[in-house]
Formats: sequence, structure tokens, C-alpha cells
Amino acid sequence: MPGYQHLWKDGTPVHLPLGKIVCIGRNYAEHARELNNPVPSEPLLFIKPSTAATHITRPLELPRNQGQVHFETELAVLIGRPLTNASASEAELAILGYGLALDLTLRDLQTELKEKGHPWERAKAFDGACPLSPFVPADKLPRGNIHFTLDINGRRQQTGDTRDMLNTIVPLIAHMSSQFSLLPGDVVLTGTPKGVGPLESGQTLSLELEDVLFVETKVL
Repeated sequence: MPGYQHLWKDGTPVHLPLGKIVCIGRNYAEHARELNNPVPSEPLLFIKPSTAATHITRPLELPRNQGQVHFETELAVLIGRPLTNASASEAELAILGYGLALDLTLRDLQTELKEKGHPWERAKAFDGACPLSPFVPADKLPRGNIHFTLDINGRRQQTGDTRDMLNTIVPLIAHMSSQFSLLPGDVVLTGTPKGVGPLESGQTLSLELEDVLFVETKVL
């Protein structure tokens, strides 16, 4: 969205341009099952354009008259180096920061598109479809499993942990770079755990990454 700029947790700008947002679908088996989708045998990739990005702390303005808009909370990875056919070690060195994202989805439209065998972009790539938090430098998070949560109106809705991913972060980034180059400023969304659902006007969403990042937003 106009005016979006990657930010660090302290509010200072990340001096990289906003690039594409590369996503993986069904990276948590239980999420695939809750939507009655098959668990994929290889990474299911799609891209949101830069115009989908917005700051997560801004109120969420949902598309009108297009059916339910679902939230999907995801760990976001900020890429800091160009990657093409990267090795795992190159992919790991390219991780500049971690944040949180909402992969907003027009669920009714997505279901219709899937039934017709059509691409998902209309349900996933609309303006404002990717609210992003500020980023925490990669060295400020543990090298092992990373944990994140979403509360809605004070009630726990989603709990994610990288140990439950079908495709873990570093191999996933390396695989993505074998399909298309990743550039500094690109963002990788790593999939959502179970617990997705529709957004409703007036809700307050609270997202936490480990104990190092907390952000809150409201639905208009």
C-alpha cells in the first residue's frame, strides 16, 4: 500500500525497498486438515504483490461485499541478500529479520476459485491483504524453534511453532530461491497454524513473537 516502509522494532526504517511477498500454503498439517485440504507433498507457493503490504498497527479495513475475510497469522522473514538457487547456508545468511504477518484471505472467493481450478491471487493479493509488523533483527531470536501467537479480544486463537512446519524456514527459503530469485526487501511468509477464521468489525487482534515483539491492531 502507498506509504509502506519496512521498519525495525524500534521504529527506525529498514533501508531496503519493499519487494514481493512470497508465501507458502498449507505448511502446517493441522491447518490443511481444518480446511479439508490435502497435505501437499511439496511446497505450495504463491506471491502477494508489494501493494498487498500495509502496517499491521493500522486499523484493518476489510474488502466489502466479497464474503468472509479470514485471518492467517504467520511468521514473516525479511530477506537481506539476493538469492538464486541458494544453498541452505546462503539462505540462512540472507535472513535479516523476523516479524509477524496476517495473510488475509477472501475465503469464499478462494473456495470458488479452487473449485474451478483457478489461481488464488484474487483472494490473496488485494490491496491491504498482508499487514506486516516491524521486524526484529535475526540475531535477537533463538536459533532453535520460534514461537508466535494470536489473541482476538483477549482469547487465544492461534499458536504457531516452527517445529510444526512441514517445510522449515531455511530449507523453504532455499527452495523458493530455486523457483525464482529473492531480492533484498522481499518478505517470506512461512505458513499459518490451525485456528484461522473470519474477521469481524470491532475485533482487537494481539500478536506476539516469542517475548521480543508484541503488536496490536483493530478491525474497522
